[in-house]
Amino acid sequence: MKKFGIIAAMQEEMQEIQKIMDNVKETKIYDLNFIIGEISNYKVVLVEAGIGKVNAARTTQILIDNFEVDAIINVGSAAASNEKLNIGDIVIANKLVQHDFDITAFGHPKGYISNVGQYLESDKELVINIEKAIKKIDNNKFKTIIGTIASGDIFCTEINMKDKIKSKFNADAIEMEGAAIAQVCKLDNIPFIVIRGISDSPNGNNKVTFEEYLEQASQRCAELIEIFMKN
Repeated sequence: MKKFGIIAAMQEEMQEIQKIMDNVKETKIYDLNFIIGEISNYKVVLVEAGIGKVNAARTTQILIDNFEVDAIINVGSAAASNEKLNIGDIVIANKLVQHDFDITAFGHPKGYISNVGQYLESDKELVINIEKAIKKIDNNKFKTIIGTIASGDIFCTEINMKDKIKSKFNADAIEMEGAAIAQVCKLDNIPFIVIRGISDSPNGNNKVTFEEYLEQASQRCAELIEIFMKN
């Protein structure tokens, strides 16, 4: 039976995945609670990483080192940088970039990481299978796209910052963990994919929107995960 690691940044995001898991047990490593169980025909190890790239990278490595997962899925919320996305829509990352990583002084493009490159590409087979799951969802409820996600250690609230990230990386969504998880997976040769529900759009006051719609964004991601694992 294939085993997936699922990483969420926040408790609200994690809870929605836990609701669809069966035969659950818990184990603790350092300060991290790992929820072990099943979704349909797959073994699953679920963990809350905490916010930001360092927390995400640390948790990813601990998960890989201790649970022999075949692939990793990162779920959670994100801010829309693509004007066509609305709250509740979903972005599946086919590639990710760390928008705040900057060694341009050495002649590299913004976001370029030595021995990694500028963009981190999701596993193609996982993208194809997620696409199949998308087609089983009633798309009248919300929109789902496959695109680019930009990650950085900033909760983006400024419209100017959003526009710069969108322009430089052609990013569809902005969040704080996905590309760090992707980097660890790439270096460890573990297939990965990042799924994000849109909870807000940078407008100077999007903290309020984020808090209001975080649960909905998390539920949408869980729905897609459940359909994906049932098929």
